[in-house]
Amino acid sequence: MHFRRAALCLSLLALSTASFAHDFWVQPSAWQVNPSARLDLALLVGHGPDRQRSPIPAARIIRFQAIAGEGQRYDLRGNLARGSRGTEAAIAFTRPGTYMLALVTDNRAESHLPAIRFNDYLKAEGLTPALDLRARTGRMGADGAESYRRNAKAIVQVGPVDPDRQAIVTRPIGLSLEIVPERSPLAAARGPFPVRILYHGRPLAGALVKLTDLAHDAEPVETHRSDAHGRAVFAMPRAGNWLVNVIWTRPQPQTSLTDFDTDFSSLSFGIPS
Repeated sequence: MHFRRAALCLSLLALSTASFAHDFWVQPSAWQVNPSARLDLALLVGHGPDRQRSPIPAARIIRFQAIAGEGQRYDLRGNLARGSRGTEAAIAFTRPGTYMLALVTDNRAESHLPAIRFNDYLKAEGLTPALDLRARTGRMGADGAESYRRNAKAIVQVGPVDPDRQAIVTRPIGLSLEIVPERSPLAAARGPFPVRILYHGRPLAGALVKLTDLAHDAEPVETHRSDAHGRAVFAMPRAGNWLVNVIWTRPQPQTSLTDFDTDFSSLSFGIPS
């Protein structure tokens, strides 16, 4: 096995119900480490002054993996604490290479917002089909409710970067809503930075995709709508810590207690100076 597990530390911070945190990502203590060096992982939500550690219960995390460049998958769920507290983990990789960390939650979380705030949220996140549905069904004045899940990927480099061994960055790993770079930001110093958005394995058109500098994260640096092929093209990020995120939703059956089933997806990575 290419990593060893270390003890977990637990953290819990209250998440204000007045501010629904859309951004969620895996934040390593370092994006590039030496083999066998300890790597601490935090789960963060929010942006700007509202950024904080996630209070997500460990029991809601249904997938937590490290995926090596050769495709080996290492289950990290055994590191997760059970109960109602947020979780962090410490791991170490013994073999050099590029690794993808993946974390997925179930969709048992719910958000309930007054009509104006729910409509504003749909507009801000570019969820036009949901807005159109509310308008067509005469529900623009009704409170909104959604069930949601989180999908997060993070790129970690162990040892030096090998530009010819970046396949794990550019291939899907099977998330319900997934951001897949067409070029690895670790190996491409300049030029475009195209990503594909996949929804249940198929290209997703019309999604609002955001690129954010995590050092200045009050607003994204760039936003683009995915095209008919699920593609959005950004400028290649400079040195620093970066987040790409996207949200998509679909209507729930009328028998459901919520109106929409929503996926939040993120890709976090660091580019050395």
